[in-house]
Amino acid sequence: MRERTAAGLTVGVLGLMEVAVDGRPVPLTTGRLRTLLAVLALSAPAPVSMQRLSEAVWSDAQPRSSRRSLQIYAARLRDALGRERIETRQDGLLLRADPGDVDALRFERTLHRASAERGSPRERPLIQEALALWRGRPFEGVASRWLEEVQAPRLTERYLTALERRAELDILAGRADDTVPELAEWVTRHPLRESLCLRLLVALDRCGRQAEALRWYGRIRAAITRELGVEPNRELRRAHADLLAGRPLGAAVPSQAQGRWGHRHGQYGLNRSNLFGSPSR
Repeated sequence: MRERTAAGLTVGVLGLMEVAVDGRPVPLTTGRLRTLLAVLALSAPAPVSMQRLSEAVWSDAQPRSSRRSLQIYAARLRDALGRERIETRQDGLLLRADPGDVDALRFERTLHRASAERGSPRERPLIQEALALWRGRPFEGVASRWLEEVQAPRLTERYLTALERRAELDILAGRADDTVPELAEWVTRHPLRESLCLRLLVALDRCGRQAEALRWYGRIRAAITRELGVEPNRELRRAHADLLAGRPLGAAVPSQAQGRWGHRHGQYGLNRSNLFGSPSR
């Protein structure tokens, strides 16, 4: 079992913010206290500069006495979490917490371990462990433009990339049925993410649901043309053509040597080399 820090501080930001000490919830009723703690938690246990904290807490409307205000908020956090938890450094503040006790940091560390296990039986369980940490929209209930515009999209991108990889592994393992509901949910939220849409079409095809896959393609194409003014990328167009022709999508088995999707005419590049790359058009 993962070791926890002495006072048992945990911070959850992958959803509605949750803070606890020794399993006891700690309510932070002031919005700027939540923002300050969230920013410190993302860097724990490294210090965060006063400038960065000010930008995150107040965005463009920083008060003239932002350093003094941050010191006041830091004192309030010490009262709530324990005085030893918040340290003042020369030009910043530091949260004394193990990265494993901050869900966003644990999420990223677990995905890093999954990447190191790529192609091994350990990869999928690690991806699943990381995905299970999500409880909703990152930083819900925390008001910060920096968190909303920079950190939340970055974490969401990592989540979706991991979701795509897990779906790919499940499709390859013959569990396409298991992937469809979650893929459909996320494609509904992100219809312009073509790599995600492609995996939904492949999963539906593997389940024998070609008519449903064609309907999904129609919805995806409508969203892309409406929002971006272009046609879907080459892989999606090819998948659509193969569905219409009754050709299976991604029918080849992965190479045992390289663990890739086989490539033949009419298949879609679902492989390890380009999984994290930009979609081609």
